[in-house]
Amino acid sequence: MAELSVQTGSSHPLLAHKDLFLINPPGSPLSTQELDNNIIDLDKASPLAPDTYEQLYLDAFDVQSFNHSPPRLSSVSSYATTPEPKLNEPKINKPELRCRTGGDTKPTTKKPVVNNVESKVMKTLNRSPSTKSVTSTVSSPRSPRIPKPKIRSRSFHENNLPLPLASPRKVEKSPIAPTQTPPTGKEDPAFLGPYLLKQTRELLSAGENPKKALELGIRAMRAFETNRSQKPNLEYVLCLHIVAALYCSLGQYFNAIPLLERSIEIPSMGEGQNNSLAKFAGCMQLGDTYAMLGYIENSILCYTNGLGIQRQVLGVTDPRFGETCRYVAEAHIQALEFDEAKKLCEMALDIHKANGTTASVEEAADRRLMGLVCDAKGEYEAALEHYVLASITMSAAGQDADVAAIDVCIGDAYLSLARYDEAVFAYQKALNVFKSTKGDNHPSVASVFVRLAELYNKMGKFRESKSYCGNALRIYEKPMPGSPNDEIANGFIEVSAIYESMNELGPAINLLKKALKVFGKVQGQLSTIAGVEAQMGVLYYMMRLYNDSYDYFKIAVSKLRVVAEKKSALFGSVLNQMGLACVQIELLDEAADLFEEAKGVLEVEYGPHHPETLGVYSNLAGTYDAMGRWEDAIEILEYVVGMREEKLGTASSDVDDEKRRLAQLLKDARRDRSKKSLSLEFLLEG
Repeated sequence: MAELSVQTGSSHPLLAHKDLFLINPPGSPLSTQELDNNIIDLDKASPLAPDTYEQLYLDAFDVQSFNHSPPRLSSVSSYATTPEPKLNEPKINKPELRCRTGGDTKPTTKKPVVNNVESKVMKTLNRSPSTKSVTSTVSSPRSPRIPKPKIRSRSFHENNLPLPLASPRKVEKSPIAPTQTPPTGKEDPAFLGPYLLKQTRELLSAGENPKKALELGIRAMRAFETNRSQKPNLEYVLCLHIVAALYCSLGQYFNAIPLLERSIEIPSMGEGQNNSLAKFAGCMQLGDTYAMLGYIENSILCYTNGLGIQRQVLGVTDPRFGETCRYVAEAHIQALEFDEAKKLCEMALDIHKANGTTASVEEAADRRLMGLVCDAKGEYEAALEHYVLASITMSAAGQDADVAAIDVCIGDAYLSLARYDEAVFAYQKALNVFKSTKGDNHPSVASVFVRLAELYNKMGKFRESKSYCGNALRIYEKPMPGSPNDEIANGFIEVSAIYESMNELGPAINLLKKALKVFGKVQGQLSTIAGVEAQMGVLYYMMRLYNDSYDYFKIAVSKLRVVAEKKSALFGSVLNQMGLACVQIELLDEAADLFEEAKGVLEVEYGPHHPETLGVYSNLAGTYDAMGRWEDAIEILEYVVGMREEKLGTASSDVDDEKRRLAQLLKDARRDRSKKSLSLEFLLEG
């Protein structure tokens, strides 16, 4: 059957091989997934390095309970009374409220995820996506950009006032007084709640049975709620955060959300630093929880409000504010909001300049993040400048693994500039370091193999490219113990894209199936899984297996409807592709509905005159024609022809095609005969 396509002057199919699954959770310590191989860890750099979210304000609670002294915004000691942190304080998997951008500054077990948006994929996301049929061309591994989602600017809460973010320190004891005896269950809830909270923390400290800890935490929470003799206090807020974190650790994210929302409502920002700290922490933890569910817009909204709280209290030159700028910038990168990310990176770099830390490891990490943003925007020379400066600083600090991570980014930039020899040198340099420091079978090594495979594929050296693909797959198919599932799955996706570019669609689909299987083991990956399924729909369409294509698109669209609070341009693109599949299997009514919905989405995101929107108009006109709705089809095609003539000129082949279709429609509309077969012919040839 002929192909339904829309001429937009692009050589790429609508849905990029990786663009669909880049909306992943931002760096969040709620996740146990590791960073991409080449990300720099800033444990030493972060002012919040003592590991746990709980510490952020347990100290504040102790001050409130024991000292009753007013906190000071500028003093770390205002959060705690203990001179040194204890090593056996309970740890819970909660947000550390810092942004880490990669690597191995020191050994860690929990790292936030900055997925393929990073070096490899981001550099070509600035190209405009095409609305052409997926069968029209074979996409290259570096695919067109996904339309950028827009971030809302409304306030999270009306009383979202500032909070200070000081370095957390571990406390000697819980807020329970040492002389307190265990309640019997019939005692005043004012004592029962704190006691049960203490027991929950001790169970967490022992690292045993999170379900039992959750039960205790819920009992503590209910005890606080039944204490009507006083208004909710910060101990109750802490309890809500701990219970929410336990829910998240068990994969029950939806149960955590209302608790975190409640925890943000309770603190009154006008009542001092402790309240501000609790509200800030609640915003960030709620953002992490939304991110784990794939609700990126909600996540960024929470992060942005937390950042605003911190900015108002600490000011725009405080290093702690700079840390949070980096954290929120990473979230914007995950959402492909590169302009917003660039502004935050610039703020972080300005803070380093103001504080005289321009040659620090922290500043190098911020420069690398800025390089990634420039890379994503197609500003490759600027990206190289940032990468080189970051590499020099890291090298001077003896951070060899981090230098290797930056070398991978440098290779990516050279690859985008078609400076292949320099790219090979950078990749090989990084590969040697990763092999010596991490081992031959580490996912970091596999990721460099994938980049080399892509490089040789772009050079037309397909034999070498397949060899490197094989090397990477041997690692991904038998990963080292403890390798992050998301990293393995994304590796399968990247190799699949290379096979797709070679027109080896069968192996590409098989690798995507493996990625789906791996992602099935990861909590909170609904949007990611939907993206993989949509890409499988694209590949099946290219193989002319239209029923299979339709099935995968249908599953993907249903999931995207769940995770998308607002309809993005990406969602409109997927609807358009599903409409094409419907036309091929003659589900014309459904195709028309999908094209109409896609048109509405793209009109909002791109505007009615954008080439992508006009492409969907053209598809809808062809479908109306095939359905016998000729007047509607003529009206739409007249609009499309007018817009294309205005934008492209009358000599464009695209304009000629549309004018030919319009002329035929006008001619046939005067005839009293069945038009279905002829209309379908023009629809599929258009």
